[in-house]
Amino acid sequence: MFYWVVKAILGPILAVLWQPRAEGVENVPRRGPALMVGNHLSFSDHFFGPLPLPRKITFLAKSEYFTGTGVKGLASRAFFSGVGQIPIDRSGGKASEAALRTGLKVLKRGDLLGIYPEGTRSPDGRLYRGRTGVARIALEARVPVVPMAMINADKIMPPGRTVPKLGIRPVVKFGKALDFSRYHGMEKDQRVLRAVTDEIMYALMELSGQEYVDRYAQAVKAELEEEAREARKEQSADSKERRRAEKARRKEERRARRAEKKAAKKAAKGDGDAPAEGSTAEDSPTG
Repeated sequence: MFYWVVKAILGPILAVLWQPRAEGVENVPRRGPALMVGNHLSFSDHFFGPLPLPRKITFLAKSEYFTGTGVKGLASRAFFSGVGQIPIDRSGGKASEAALRTGLKVLKRGDLLGIYPEGTRSPDGRLYRGRTGVARIALEARVPVVPMAMINADKIMPPGRTVPKLGIRPVVKFGKALDFSRYHGMEKDQRVLRAVTDEIMYALMELSGQEYVDRYAQAVKAELEEEAREARKEQSADSKERRRAEKARRKEERRARRAEKKAAKKAAKGDGDAPAEGSTAEDSPTG
């Protein structure tokens, strides 16, 4: 119920402010289970993706949305829990397995399940290698897979930005359902899982027009974060060096001023001790 309340409130606001456009809505089944797979450009994907559909999409969302602290963390937790999203632990192991099992239950109920195969938001707007968990769900659930490509969402809310930009029109494209029935019963074969995942990512690339990068987005993010840390260190070191140089310069200027004052005093004292012009030894009272 909360999902539809939020959608009823936010839908008209989003429509007025950004005028989102949707293509291929007819490719989404009107009833029955389907796996909705999307590229992940920004936080706003959660809003603009499901907006044009008359059905609810339950997403597998990163667990950080449910564990934040402070006012922002509380709001995030309340929103994602209220709209029925499922937290997924991206560290792998039993935690991720449990989330995937919960996702299978959503499909078994006959609902739409949403997942972002990249596992995290794109750090630069390009499309990255998909995780094979999406293929496992598709093959185990034996449901159609509908590509859902977001366009311009990264321009509305780039990584790190909390206030969305206006004047940008987002687009969501729903592609024709992908049929992987030829692989049913092969969900434990890693080569099959990779082939299915790559086919899904290719469909998303075709829909979105993004450049594809055959690397995991998480690894690229880690590299970019490390580069940013190194840049900050260098900047901090340069700043310290500039401060040291400036401190040395001011110290040298003070030393030079003291030397000038000392020289001036010495010169003044020398002038005071010298005989007046035109005087002789005989003029002295002791002469």
